[in-house]
Amino acid sequence: MTNFTFDIYFTLPEIYLVISIFIILLFGVLISGSLFLGYPLLSKTVGLISVQVLTFTFLILIYFPYSNFTSWNFFLTSDFFVLCSKLIIVGASVVWTYFSIIYVINEKINSFEYWILILLAVLALLCILQTYDLLTLYLLIEFQSLSFYVLASFKRSSEFSTEAGLKYFVLGAFASAFLLFGSSLLYGFTGLTNFNDFHIFFTGFLTESTPLISGTLLGLIFVLAALFFKLSVSPFHMWAPDVYEGSPTSTTAFFTIFPKLAIITLLLRIFLISFYDLFPTWKNLFLLGSFLSLLFGSLGALAQNKWKRFLAYSSINHIGFILIGFLPGETFGITSIIIYLVIYIMTSFAIFSFLYTVRLYEYPQWSQIRYLDEVLGLSKTNPLLAISLTLILFSMAGIPPLSGFFAKVFVLLAGVRSSTYGLVLIAIIMSSISCFYYIRIIQLAYFSKIQRWPILQPVDKSTSLVLGISLFFISLFFVDIELFYTPIKRMALSFTL
Repeated sequence: MTNFTFDIYFTLPEIYLVISIFIILLFGVLISGSLFLGYPLLSKTVGLISVQVLTFTFLILIYFPYSNFTSWNFFLTSDFFVLCSKLIIVGASVVWTYFSIIYVINEKINSFEYWILILLAVLALLCILQTYDLLTLYLLIEFQSLSFYVLASFKRSSEFSTEAGLKYFVLGAFASAFLLFGSSLLYGFTGLTNFNDFHIFFTGFLTESTPLISGTLLGLIFVLAALFFKLSVSPFHMWAPDVYEGSPTSTTAFFTIFPKLAIITLLLRIFLISFYDLFPTWKNLFLLGSFLSLLFGSLGALAQNKWKRFLAYSSINHIGFILIGFLPGETFGITSIIIYLVIYIMTSFAIFSFLYTVRLYEYPQWSQIRYLDEVLGLSKTNPLLAISLTLILFSMAGIPPLSGFFAKVFVLLAGVRSSTYGLVLIAIIMSSISCFYYIRIIQLAYFSKIQRWPILQPVDKSTSLVLGISLFFISLFFVDIELFYTPIKRMALSFTL
Protein backbone atom coordinates (compact mmCIF):
# COMPACT_ATOMS: atom_id res chain seq x y z
CA MET A 1 0.00 0.00 0.00
CA THR A 2 2.90 2.33 0.78
CA ASN A 3 4.45 1.76 -2.65
CA PHE A 4 1.11 2.39 -4.37
CA THR A 5 0.65 5.64 -2.43
CA PHE A 6 4.16 6.69 -3.36
CA ASP A 7 3.46 5.93 -7.04
CA ILE A 8 0.28 8.02 -6.93
CA TYR A 9 2.15 10.91 -5.34
CA PHE A 10 4.94 10.59 -7.89
CA THR A 11 2.52 11.07 -10.81
CA LEU A 12 0.27 13.66 -9.13
CA PRO A 13 0.52 16.31 -11.92
CA GLU A 14 -0.40 13.72 -14.57
CA ILE A 15 -3.27 12.36 -12.46
CA TYR A 16 -4.63 15.89 -12.01
CA LEU A 17 -4.42 16.40 -15.78
CA VAL A 18 -6.24 13.10 -16.46
CA ILE A 19 -9.07 13.92 -14.02
CA SER A 20 -9.39 17.42 -15.53
CA ILE A 21 -9.63 15.96 -19.05
CA PHE A 22 -12.44 13.62 -17.97
CA ILE A 23 -14.33 16.48 -16.31
CA ILE A 24 -13.93 18.76 -19.36
CA LEU A 25 -15.05 15.97 -21.68
CA LEU A 26 -18.13 15.31 -19.55
CA PHE A 27 -18.88 19.04 -19.40
CA GLY A 28 -18.56 19.39 -23.17
CA VAL A 29 -20.76 16.38 -23.96
CA LEU A 30 -23.53 17.42 -21.59
CA ILE A 31 -23.59 21.14 -22.40
CA SER A 32 -23.07 21.03 -26.18
CA GLY A 33 -25.90 18.50 -26.52
CA SER A 34 -28.34 20.40 -24.32
CA LEU A 35 -31.63 21.33 -26.01
CA PHE A 36 -32.48 23.80 -23.22
CA LEU A 37 -29.20 25.69 -23.66
CA GLY A 38 -29.57 25.80 -27.44
CA TYR A 39 -26.71 23.38 -28.31
CA PRO A 40 -24.02 26.00 -27.65
CA LEU A 41 -20.60 26.02 -29.33
CA LEU A 42 -18.04 25.46 -26.60
CA SER A 43 -14.76 25.81 -28.49
CA LYS A 44 -13.71 29.12 -26.89
CA THR A 45 -15.03 28.13 -23.44
CA VAL A 46 -13.21 24.79 -23.38
CA GLY A 47 -10.09 26.49 -24.76
CA LEU A 48 -10.05 28.93 -21.84
CA ILE A 49 -10.70 26.09 -19.37
CA SER A 50 -7.76 24.23 -20.92
CA VAL A 51 -5.54 27.26 -20.29
CA GLN A 52 -6.66 27.19 -16.66
CA VAL A 53 -6.03 23.45 -16.27
CA LEU A 54 -2.56 23.69 -17.82
CA THR A 55 -1.74 26.69 -15.62
CA PHE A 56 -2.66 24.73 -12.48
CA THR A 57 -0.59 21.78 -13.75
CA PHE A 58 2.34 24.17 -14.16
CA LEU A 59 1.90 25.44 -10.59
CA ILE A 60 1.77 21.88 -9.25
CA LEU A 61 5.03 21.09 -11.06
CA ILE A 62 6.73 24.22 -9.71
CA TYR A 63 6.05 23.15 -6.11
CA PHE A 64 6.59 19.47 -6.81
CA PRO A 65 9.64 17.99 -5.00
CA TYR A 66 12.14 16.32 -7.28
CA SER A 67 14.65 13.58 -6.72
CA ASN A 68 16.33 10.77 -8.60
CA PHE A 69 13.87 7.91 -8.20
CA THR A 70 11.72 5.48 -10.14
CA SER A 71 8.14 4.35 -9.60
CA TRP A 72 5.36 2.17 -11.00
CA ASN A 73 7.61 -0.91 -10.87
CA PHE A 74 10.51 0.90 -12.59
CA PHE A 75 8.40 1.87 -15.60
CA LEU A 76 8.78 5.62 -14.91
CA THR A 77 11.65 7.72 -13.63
CA SER A 78 12.22 11.27 -12.45
CA ASP A 79 15.09 13.68 -11.94
CA PHE A 80 15.79 17.39 -12.20
CA PHE A 81 16.06 17.09 -15.99
CA VAL A 82 12.58 15.53 -16.26
CA LEU A 83 11.05 18.13 -13.95
CA CYS A 84 12.51 21.07 -15.92
CA SER A 85 11.45 19.47 -19.22
CA LYS A 86 7.91 19.10 -17.88
CA LEU A 87 7.88 22.75 -16.87
CA ILE A 88 9.03 23.76 -20.37
CA ILE A 89 6.36 21.65 -22.09
CA VAL A 90 3.49 22.67 -19.80
CA GLY A 91 4.52 26.33 -19.81
CA ALA A 92 4.78 26.31 -23.60
CA SER A 93 1.40 24.57 -23.89
CA VAL A 94 -0.22 27.32 -21.76
CA VAL A 95 1.15 29.96 -24.13
CA TRP A 96 0.24 27.96 -27.24
CA THR A 97 -3.33 27.34 -26.06
CA TYR A 98 -3.79 30.98 -25.07
CA PHE A 99 -2.87 32.45 -28.45
CA SER A 100 -4.40 29.61 -30.53
CA ILE A 101 -7.94 30.30 -29.30
CA ILE A 102 -8.31 33.28 -31.66
CA TYR A 103 -7.08 31.20 -34.60
CA VAL A 104 -9.54 28.40 -33.84
CA ILE A 105 -12.39 30.93 -33.72
CA ASN A 106 -11.31 32.60 -36.98
CA GLU A 107 -11.02 29.26 -38.80
CA LYS A 108 -14.36 28.08 -37.36
CA ILE A 109 -13.02 24.88 -35.79
CA ASN A 110 -16.18 24.64 -33.71
CA SER A 111 -15.51 21.39 -31.84
CA PHE A 112 -14.54 21.36 -28.19
CA GLU A 113 -12.91 17.94 -28.77
CA TYR A 114 -9.96 19.78 -30.34
CA TRP A 115 -8.84 20.99 -26.92
CA ILE A 116 -9.42 17.57 -25.37
CA LEU A 117 -7.02 16.06 -27.92
CA ILE A 118 -4.48 18.79 -27.18
CA LEU A 119 -4.63 18.02 -23.45
CA LEU A 120 -4.27 14.29 -24.17
CA ALA A 121 -1.24 15.01 -26.37
CA VAL A 122 0.35 17.11 -23.60
CA LEU A 123 -0.34 14.28 -21.12
CA ALA A 124 1.36 11.79 -23.47
CA LEU A 125 4.40 14.06 -23.82
CA LEU A 126 4.71 14.46 -20.04
CA CYS A 127 4.66 10.68 -19.63
CA ILE A 128 7.15 10.13 -22.47
CA LEU A 129 9.63 12.34 -20.61
CA GLN A 130 9.51 9.87 -17.70
CA THR A 131 9.47 6.56 -19.56
CA TYR A 132 12.10 4.10 -18.39
CA ASP A 133 11.09 0.90 -20.16
CA LEU A 134 10.52 -0.31 -23.71
CA LEU A 135 6.93 -1.28 -22.91
CA THR A 136 5.92 2.16 -21.69
CA LEU A 137 7.96 3.69 -24.51
CA TYR A 138 5.89 1.96 -27.19
CA LEU A 139 2.53 2.53 -25.51
CA LEU A 140 3.15 6.22 -24.85
CA ILE A 141 4.52 6.88 -28.34
CA GLU A 142 1.34 5.31 -29.76
CA PHE A 143 -0.81 7.34 -27.35
CA GLN A 144 0.85 10.54 -28.59
CA SER A 145 0.65 9.47 -32.24
CA LEU A 146 -3.08 8.71 -32.13
CA SER A 147 -3.78 12.20 -30.82
CA PHE A 148 -1.58 13.69 -33.54
CA TYR A 149 -3.29 11.75 -36.34
CA VAL A 150 -6.70 13.15 -35.37
CA LEU A 151 -5.36 16.68 -34.85
CA ALA A 152 -3.79 16.70 -38.32
CA SER A 153 -7.12 15.86 -39.96
CA PHE A 154 -9.33 17.87 -37.62
CA LYS A 155 -10.40 20.57 -40.09
CA ARG A 156 -13.20 18.57 -41.70
CA SER A 157 -14.05 21.23 -44.30
CA SER A 158 -10.57 20.95 -45.86
CA GLU A 159 -9.55 18.05 -48.07
CA PHE A 160 -5.92 19.04 -47.45
CA SER A 161 -6.36 18.41 -43.72
CA THR A 162 -7.92 15.00 -44.37
CA GLU A 163 -5.06 14.13 -46.71
CA ALA A 164 -2.50 15.24 -44.11
CA GLY A 165 -4.08 13.07 -41.40
CA LEU A 166 -4.22 10.05 -43.72
CA LYS A 167 -0.58 10.40 -44.82
CA TYR A 168 0.55 10.85 -41.24
CA PHE A 169 -1.41 7.79 -40.13
CA VAL A 170 -0.14 5.49 -42.89
CA LEU A 171 3.50 6.49 -42.55
CA GLY A 172 3.24 6.62 -38.75
CA ALA A 173 2.05 2.99 -38.79
CA PHE A 174 5.33 1.99 -40.45
CA ALA A 175 7.31 3.91 -37.82
CA SER A 176 5.33 2.19 -35.05
CA ALA A 177 6.08 -1.20 -36.65
CA PHE A 178 9.80 -0.34 -36.70
CA LEU A 179 9.68 0.65 -33.03
CA LEU A 180 7.88 -2.53 -32.02
CA PHE A 181 10.17 -4.75 -34.10
CA GLY A 182 13.29 -3.06 -32.73
CA SER A 183 12.04 -3.42 -29.16
CA SER A 184 11.27 -7.11 -29.71
CA LEU A 185 14.79 -7.66 -31.06
CA LEU A 186 16.32 -5.97 -28.02
CA TYR A 187 14.20 -8.08 -25.70
CA GLY A 188 14.85 -11.25 -27.69
CA PHE A 189 18.64 -10.91 -27.58
CA THR A 190 18.99 -9.60 -24.00
CA GLY A 191 15.81 -10.61 -22.15
CA LEU A 192 15.57 -7.02 -20.84
CA THR A 193 13.20 -4.10 -21.35
CA ASN A 194 14.19 -1.66 -18.60
CA PHE A 195 16.60 1.13 -19.57
CA ASN A 196 18.61 0.83 -16.35
CA ASP A 197 18.96 -2.92 -16.87
CA PHE A 198 20.35 -2.25 -20.35
CA HIS A 199 22.83 0.19 -18.82
CA ILE A 200 24.03 -2.38 -16.28
CA PHE A 201 24.10 -5.23 -18.82
CA PHE A 202 26.22 -3.37 -21.40
CA THR A 203 28.57 -1.53 -19.00
CA GLY A 204 32.11 -2.60 -19.88
CA PHE A 205 30.77 -4.88 -22.60
CA LEU A 206 33.18 -5.85 -25.36
CA THR A 207 31.96 -4.53 -28.69
CA GLU A 208 33.44 -7.35 -30.76
CA SER A 209 31.21 -8.80 -33.47
CA THR A 210 29.04 -11.44 -31.80
CA PRO A 211 25.43 -12.52 -32.42
CA LEU A 212 24.40 -10.65 -29.26
CA ILE A 213 26.05 -7.38 -30.35
CA SER A 214 24.82 -7.69 -33.94
CA GLY A 215 21.23 -8.39 -32.84
CA THR A 216 21.28 -5.55 -30.32
CA LEU A 217 22.60 -3.08 -32.88
CA LEU A 218 19.96 -4.17 -35.39
CA GLY A 219 17.25 -3.60 -32.78
CA LEU A 220 18.72 -0.17 -31.95
CA ILE A 221 18.70 0.79 -35.64
CA PHE A 222 14.98 0.02 -35.90
CA VAL A 223 14.20 1.93 -32.68
CA LEU A 224 16.32 4.86 -33.88
CA ALA A 225 14.56 4.88 -37.27
CA ALA A 226 11.16 5.09 -35.54
CA LEU A 227 12.24 7.96 -33.28
CA PHE A 228 13.91 9.74 -36.20
CA PHE A 229 10.58 9.54 -38.02
CA LYS A 230 8.86 11.27 -35.09
CA LEU A 231 11.50 14.01 -35.25
CA SER A 232 11.31 14.21 -39.08
CA VAL A 233 15.04 13.51 -39.36
CA SER A 234 16.18 12.88 -42.93
CA PRO A 235 15.78 10.38 -44.64
CA PHE A 236 12.55 9.86 -42.63
CA HIS A 237 11.33 13.41 -43.24
CA MET A 238 9.13 13.06 -46.31
CA TRP A 239 5.88 13.16 -44.34
CA ALA A 240 6.62 16.49 -42.66
CA PRO A 241 6.07 19.03 -45.50
CA ASP A 242 2.75 17.47 -46.56
CA VAL A 243 1.42 17.08 -43.01
CA TYR A 244 2.56 20.56 -41.97
CA GLU A 245 0.94 22.07 -45.06
CA GLY A 246 -2.40 20.27 -44.77
CA SER A 247 -2.93 20.54 -41.02
CA PRO A 248 -4.56 23.59 -39.40
CA THR A 249 -1.87 26.17 -38.62
CA SER A 250 -2.40 25.81 -34.87
CA THR A 251 -1.83 22.06 -35.19
CA THR A 252 1.26 22.66 -37.32
CA ALA A 253 2.62 24.92 -34.56
CA PHE A 254 1.94 22.17 -32.01
CA PHE A 255 3.76 19.57 -34.14
CA THR A 256 6.69 21.94 -34.61
CA ILE A 257 7.16 22.91 -30.97
CA PHE A 258 6.17 20.14 -28.57
CA PRO A 259 7.23 16.62 -29.67
CA LYS A 260 10.86 17.67 -30.20
CA LEU A 261 11.79 17.97 -26.51
CA ALA A 262 10.10 14.68 -25.52
CA ILE A 263 11.63 12.60 -28.32
CA ILE A 264 15.09 14.16 -27.84
CA THR A 265 14.86 13.22 -24.15
CA LEU A 266 14.11 9.63 -25.17
CA LEU A 267 17.10 9.56 -27.50
CA LEU A 268 19.34 10.91 -24.74
CA ARG A 269 18.06 8.36 -22.25
CA ILE A 270 18.39 5.38 -24.60
CA PHE A 271 21.68 6.14 -26.32
CA LEU A 272 23.68 8.25 -23.85
CA ILE A 273 22.65 6.24 -20.78
CA SER A 274 21.42 2.72 -21.59
CA PHE A 275 23.63 1.94 -24.61
CA TYR A 276 26.52 4.30 -24.03
CA ASP A 277 29.07 1.48 -24.39
CA LEU A 278 27.95 1.02 -28.01
CA PHE A 279 28.75 4.71 -28.62
CA PRO A 280 31.34 4.16 -31.42
CA THR A 281 28.67 2.45 -33.54
CA TRP A 282 25.52 4.52 -32.98
CA LYS A 283 27.51 7.76 -33.18
CA ASN A 284 27.84 7.17 -36.93
CA LEU A 285 24.06 6.84 -37.29
CA PHE A 286 23.53 10.22 -35.62
CA LEU A 287 26.27 11.74 -37.76
CA LEU A 288 24.60 10.44 -40.94
CA GLY A 289 21.16 11.67 -39.81
CA SER A 290 22.58 15.10 -38.99
CA PHE A 291 24.34 15.40 -42.35
CA LEU A 292 21.27 14.38 -44.38
CA SER A 293 18.97 16.65 -42.35
CA LEU A 294 21.25 19.64 -42.84
CA LEU A 295 21.52 18.90 -46.56
CA PHE A 296 17.86 18.22 -47.37
CA GLY A 297 16.54 20.79 -44.92
CA SER A 298 18.63 23.62 -46.35
CA LEU A 299 18.28 22.74 -50.03
CA GLY A 300 14.63 21.70 -49.76
CA ALA A 301 13.62 25.07 -48.31
CA LEU A 302 15.06 26.85 -51.35
CA ALA A 303 12.35 25.42 -53.60
CA GLN A 304 9.37 26.24 -51.38
CA ASN A 305 6.88 29.04 -51.94
CA LYS A 306 4.41 28.20 -49.16
CA TRP A 307 4.94 29.20 -45.54
CA LYS A 308 4.20 25.90 -43.82
CA ARG A 309 6.22 23.76 -46.23
CA PHE A 310 9.04 26.28 -45.85
CA LEU A 311 8.88 25.98 -42.05
CA ALA A 312 8.80 22.17 -42.32
CA TYR A 313 12.13 22.11 -44.16
CA SER A 314 13.50 24.74 -41.81
CA SER A 315 12.54 22.44 -38.91
CA ILE A 316 14.40 19.55 -40.57
CA ASN A 317 17.47 21.78 -40.85
CA HIS A 318 17.25 22.68 -37.15
CA ILE A 319 16.99 19.00 -36.20
CA GLY A 320 20.22 18.42 -38.12
CA PHE A 321 21.93 20.96 -35.86
CA ILE A 322 20.44 19.41 -32.71
CA LEU A 323 21.78 15.95 -33.60
CA ILE A 324 25.33 17.34 -33.63
CA GLY A 325 25.00 17.70 -29.85
CA PHE A 326 24.83 13.90 -29.49
CA LEU A 327 28.24 13.34 -31.05
CA PRO A 328 30.50 14.26 -28.06
CA GLY A 329 28.63 11.81 -25.81
CA GLU A 330 29.16 14.04 -22.76
CA THR A 331 27.53 16.71 -20.59
CA PHE A 332 28.47 19.65 -22.81
CA GLY A 333 26.67 18.04 -25.74
CA ILE A 334 23.50 17.62 -23.66
CA THR A 335 23.76 21.25 -22.52
CA SER A 336 24.07 22.48 -26.11
CA ILE A 337 21.02 20.39 -27.14
CA ILE A 338 18.85 21.87 -24.36
CA ILE A 339 19.96 25.43 -25.16
CA TYR A 340 19.14 24.90 -28.84
CA LEU A 341 15.73 23.41 -28.01
CA VAL A 342 14.75 26.29 -25.69
CA ILE A 343 15.73 28.89 -28.29
CA TYR A 344 14.04 26.86 -31.04
CA ILE A 345 10.78 26.76 -29.06
CA MET A 346 10.81 30.53 -28.51
CA THR A 347 11.61 31.20 -32.17
CA SER A 348 8.81 28.85 -33.26
CA PHE A 349 6.36 30.74 -31.04
CA ALA A 350 7.48 33.98 -32.67
CA ILE A 351 7.13 32.82 -36.29
CA PHE A 352 3.75 31.14 -35.74
CA SER A 353 2.36 34.11 -33.84
CA PHE A 354 3.37 36.16 -36.89
CA LEU A 355 1.50 33.73 -39.17
CA TYR A 356 -1.55 33.90 -36.90
CA THR A 357 -1.42 37.69 -36.97
CA VAL A 358 -1.14 38.38 -40.71
CA ARG A 359 -4.58 37.83 -42.27
CA LEU A 360 -5.49 39.34 -45.63
CA TYR A 361 -8.90 40.47 -46.80
CA GLU A 362 -10.01 38.64 -49.93
CA TYR A 363 -13.62 39.44 -50.71
CA PRO A 364 -15.83 38.28 -49.06
CA GLN A 365 -13.72 36.99 -46.14
CA TRP A 366 -10.44 37.20 -44.25
CA SER A 367 -7.88 34.51 -45.02
CA GLN A 368 -4.59 33.50 -43.49
CA ILE A 369 -1.45 33.97 -45.59
CA ARG A 370 -0.24 30.76 -47.29
CA TYR A 371 2.45 31.91 -49.74
CA LEU A 372 5.78 33.55 -48.99
CA ASP A 373 5.17 36.39 -51.43
CA GLU A 374 2.05 37.47 -49.53
CA VAL A 375 4.31 39.51 -47.22
CA LEU A 376 4.99 41.73 -50.24
CA GLY A 377 5.25 45.35 -49.10
CA LEU A 378 4.67 44.52 -45.44
CA SER A 379 7.10 47.26 -44.39
CA LYS A 380 4.72 49.86 -45.87
CA THR A 381 1.42 48.43 -44.61
CA ASN A 382 2.63 47.44 -41.11
CA PRO A 383 6.23 48.48 -40.29
CA LEU A 384 6.23 46.94 -36.80
CA LEU A 385 5.24 43.52 -38.14
CA ALA A 386 7.94 43.82 -40.81
CA ILE A 387 10.59 44.57 -38.16
CA SER A 388 9.33 41.61 -36.11
CA LEU A 389 9.55 39.28 -39.11
CA THR A 390 13.08 40.50 -39.85
CA LEU A 391 14.27 39.74 -36.31
CA ILE A 392 12.66 36.30 -36.36
CA LEU A 393 14.21 35.32 -39.70
CA PHE A 394 17.63 36.69 -38.74
CA SER A 395 17.49 34.59 -35.55
CA MET A 396 16.50 31.47 -37.51
CA ALA A 397 19.39 32.12 -39.89
CA GLY A 398 21.85 32.47 -36.99
CA ILE A 399 22.76 36.15 -37.42
CA PRO A 400 24.50 37.62 -34.31
CA PRO A 401 23.71 38.91 -31.74
CA LEU A 402 20.28 37.22 -31.86
CA SER A 403 19.58 34.04 -29.88
CA GLY A 404 19.68 31.73 -32.94
CA PHE A 405 23.38 32.56 -33.36
CA PHE A 406 24.22 31.41 -29.82
CA ALA A 407 22.17 28.22 -30.26
CA LYS A 408 24.22 27.25 -33.30
CA VAL A 409 27.50 28.27 -31.67
CA PHE A 410 26.94 25.94 -28.69
CA VAL A 411 26.01 23.02 -30.95
CA LEU A 412 28.96 23.60 -33.29
CA LEU A 413 31.31 23.75 -30.29
CA ALA A 414 29.93 20.34 -29.27
CA GLY A 415 30.75 19.12 -32.78
CA VAL A 416 34.30 20.46 -32.46
CA ARG A 417 34.69 18.65 -29.11
CA SER A 418 33.69 15.40 -30.84
CA SER A 419 36.32 16.02 -33.57
CA THR A 420 33.72 15.83 -36.36
CA TYR A 421 35.24 18.81 -38.14
CA GLY A 422 33.83 17.83 -41.54
CA LEU A 423 30.25 17.86 -40.26
CA VAL A 424 30.82 21.19 -38.51
CA LEU A 425 32.11 22.68 -41.76
CA ILE A 426 29.08 21.31 -43.66
CA ALA A 427 26.76 22.76 -40.99
CA ILE A 428 28.37 26.20 -41.41
CA ILE A 429 28.04 26.00 -45.21
CA MET A 430 24.40 24.92 -45.01
CA SER A 431 23.69 27.68 -42.49
CA SER A 432 25.15 30.16 -44.97
CA ILE A 433 22.94 28.75 -47.73
CA SER A 434 19.88 29.00 -45.48
CA CYS A 435 20.56 32.72 -45.05
CA PHE A 436 19.63 33.15 -48.71
CA TYR A 437 16.02 32.02 -48.37
CA TYR A 438 15.52 33.84 -45.08
CA ILE A 439 16.84 37.09 -46.56
CA ARG A 440 14.70 36.51 -49.69
CA ILE A 441 11.57 36.88 -47.54
CA ILE A 442 12.93 40.08 -45.98
CA GLN A 443 13.59 41.39 -49.49
CA LEU A 444 9.93 40.75 -50.38
CA ALA A 445 8.76 42.63 -47.29
CA TYR A 446 11.00 45.68 -47.77
CA PHE A 447 12.26 46.12 -51.32
CA SER A 448 9.62 44.74 -53.72
CA LYS A 449 7.18 46.94 -55.57
CA ILE A 450 3.52 46.62 -54.58
CA GLN A 451 1.10 46.05 -57.44
CA ARG A 452 -1.96 45.92 -55.19
CA TRP A 453 -2.05 47.18 -51.62
CA PRO A 454 -3.17 44.42 -49.21
CA ILE A 455 -5.72 44.94 -46.44
CA LEU A 456 -4.49 43.47 -43.14
CA GLN A 457 -6.66 42.42 -40.24
CA PRO A 458 -5.95 44.30 -36.97
CA VAL A 459 -3.61 42.40 -34.65
CA ASP A 460 -5.35 40.79 -31.67
CA LYS A 461 -3.99 41.16 -28.15
CA SER A 462 -3.10 37.54 -27.38
CA THR A 463 -0.93 36.89 -30.43
CA SER A 464 0.71 40.32 -30.20
CA LEU A 465 1.59 39.59 -26.55
CA VAL A 466 3.18 36.23 -27.45
CA LEU A 467 4.99 37.80 -30.41
CA GLY A 468 6.34 40.61 -28.23
CA ILE A 469 7.60 38.30 -25.47
CA SER A 470 9.21 35.94 -28.01
CA LEU A 471 10.96 38.81 -29.77
CA PHE A 472 12.20 40.15 -26.43
CA PHE A 473 13.78 36.75 -25.70
CA ILE A 474 15.21 36.40 -29.21
CA SER A 475 16.74 39.88 -29.18
CA LEU A 476 18.09 40.05 -25.62
CA PHE A 477 19.25 36.48 -25.00
CA PHE A 478 22.89 37.61 -25.16
CA VAL A 479 22.41 40.19 -22.36
CA ASP A 480 22.35 37.61 -19.57
CA ILE A 481 23.21 34.29 -21.14
CA GLU A 482 24.56 33.05 -17.80
CA LEU A 483 21.05 33.27 -16.36
CA PHE A 484 19.95 30.54 -18.79
CA TYR A 485 23.19 28.58 -19.00
CA THR A 486 23.48 27.73 -15.28
CA PRO A 487 20.12 25.91 -14.82
CA ILE A 488 20.48 24.21 -18.22
CA LYS A 489 23.92 22.91 -17.29
CA ARG A 490 22.43 21.66 -14.02
CA MET A 491 19.75 19.83 -16.03
CA ALA A 492 22.43 18.13 -18.13
CA LEU A 493 24.44 17.13 -15.05
CA SER A 494 21.36 15.65 -13.32
CA PHE A 495 20.63 13.61 -16.46
CA THR A 496 24.08 12.00 -16.51
CA LEU A 497 24.30 11.23 -12.78
